[in-house]
Amino acid sequence: MKNADSKVFISEADQYLFAQGTHYDIYKKLGAHLSEENGVKGIFFAVWAPNAAQVHVIGSFNDWNEISHPMDRLEGVGIWTLFVPHVGEGEMYKFLITAQDGRKLYKADPFANYAEYRPGTASITTDLSGFVWKDDKWLAKREGKNINKEPMAIYECHIGSFMKHPDGTETGFYSYREFADRIVKYLKEMKYTHVELMGIAEHPFDGSWGYQVTGYYAPTSRYGTPKDFMYLVNELHKAGVGVILDWVPAHFATDAHGLSEFDGRCIFEHPDPRLGEHPDWGTKIFNYGKPEVKNFLIANVLFWMREFHVDGIRVDAVASMLYLDYGKKEGQWVPNKYGGNQNLEAIEFFRHMNSVVRGSCPGFITVAEESTAWPNVTGDIGGEGLGFSFKWNMGWMHDFCEYMKLDPIYRKGNHYAMTFAMSYNDSENYILPLSHDEVVHLKCSMVNKMPGYMADKYANLRVGYTYMFGHCGKKLLFMGQDFGQEREWSEERELDWFLLEEKKNQGLHVYVKELLELYRKYPAMHEFDNSWEGFEWMNADDMEKSTYAFVRKSSTGRNSLLFVLNMTPVKWENYRVGVPKNKNYRLLLNSDEERFGGFGNEIPSELCAEKTPYHYQDYSISFDLPPYGAAVFVF
Repeated sequence: MKNADSKVFISEADQYLFAQGTHYDIYKKLGAHLSEENGVKGIFFAVWAPNAAQVHVIGSFNDWNEISHPMDRLEGVGIWTLFVPHVGEGEMYKFLITAQDGRKLYKADPFANYAEYRPGTASITTDLSGFVWKDDKWLAKREGKNINKEPMAIYECHIGSFMKHPDGTETGFYSYREFADRIVKYLKEMKYTHVELMGIAEHPFDGSWGYQVTGYYAPTSRYGTPKDFMYLVNELHKAGVGVILDWVPAHFATDAHGLSEFDGRCIFEHPDPRLGEHPDWGTKIFNYGKPEVKNFLIANVLFWMREFHVDGIRVDAVASMLYLDYGKKEGQWVPNKYGGNQNLEAIEFFRHMNSVVRGSCPGFITVAEESTAWPNVTGDIGGEGLGFSFKWNMGWMHDFCEYMKLDPIYRKGNHYAMTFAMSYNDSENYILPLSHDEVVHLKCSMVNKMPGYMADKYANLRVGYTYMFGHCGKKLLFMGQDFGQEREWSEERELDWFLLEEKKNQGLHVYVKELLELYRKYPAMHEFDNSWEGFEWMNADDMEKSTYAFVRKSSTGRNSLLFVLNMTPVKWENYRVGVPKNKNYRLLLNSDEERFGGFGNEIPSELCAEKTPYHYQDYSISFDLPPYGAAVFVF
């Protein structure tokens, strides 16, 4: 079955670029691709296995015969190829790799575009061509935007637990197409700008949420085919919603059919376990110093961008890549050549990735989940920067959650936890995340983090969300947080949508929707997210009353917004706030309205600035500030 002409499909130039780490179309060469040789249609198989003694293709097309289809090794970097005639789409297959020590390894294709439904582990031949995209307008508009000045409100979502089928099936998974109908309607109604999808790349274990990957080039078959996933992205784009994927280059699963010791030796991971293993996670670490591995990962980002039209990636666990000693004890890690704990190869990888990906598609977004104070994560690559578009502000998230969990009597002692983030806000382009990680592992749901009786909890959450939406930085909420999911999230069940029958949940849902509408409508809330040009404290120091007041400014000077927040259950009568201009201040939002589930305390619909200096301002206004109340004025 060997075919000498198969070398034509992968040229010497292809091998050279792959060995240099710069073959950004390598996914069109390696893997399984519909092909034609000498007038005969079939599948061209290619796999990188430099240490293998022999490789065979086995599958449903040859009844998993282990000797009938040996592959040819090309001279060069260790790529094996074979053209198999009369094989088409829908065939399951694996690479049977005979290691140098005689072991037989049954491996899924690292470049497969489709995988067998778990718990099956085979790859499946498929064809990505032929889908009719209808998102040209979206893509053209995306390229013309300066995302730093645009509204960006992200809905983080896990497809398998957003909603479950009522048909009684074991998992209840909606397909990508069924999910598209439901999520598009929801996101349009709520006014989110983007959805961030968890766990799309193929993974064996539901409980990993997709963060331990085996198939980087395959949308998980849990929800359908690759073209079903294309349909989902297409529908979201037609509805004006951007698509961000969680992407996991920090580590990979150790399952026998995956990348671990792929050809009998460590070719994807570092061979030294001190550099190639995460002891706490039980996973393998990519070898970022190997050109072929860097090529595998960078081409993977381009693959999702080009073939599936995704708009960005959120890179998981960046800190674990940047620090050689991350999660490791003494003796479990190796210093770099200068004796430090910085992973120099990972740093170079990020710069390489961001320069290629963002350079080839300026509208594409890369987001770093980086949990330390590593500098210049979003800085330009020419200097010390890593080149990301945005960084999750984990410091803000931690301070916010810790403060909001406090009984109000103790909040005055922690007052500056809520102002601290603005002291470093201009150092990066930030996203403020309240992600899935904050509502699992006994951390409580967002509403149950809040102190007090149930009515107090929801009032706390409304004022907390107002602070978040008013604060500098793009926004991210995990699914369920916008209506007050009371149980912790679990991938095994759908969100508690039944809570929307409750008045308090309905109220919070409407309130978050109005926050999202304000956020998108008023440029003051998103134009200047990383400079003091768009933010000014009116009062950051009222710790005795636990209140905060600040202004978000627009570039035109018109329609700026004043936020006043009360973090206590006390109604502050005739509460005075300094204001920057002698104008009328029109009320846009009062979190204590009954329709939001509040207590019904009223705030005047319009207030005229008085010539009463207060807190370094020449003018001020006063009104009764409701308990746990948030007021937003436009001027």
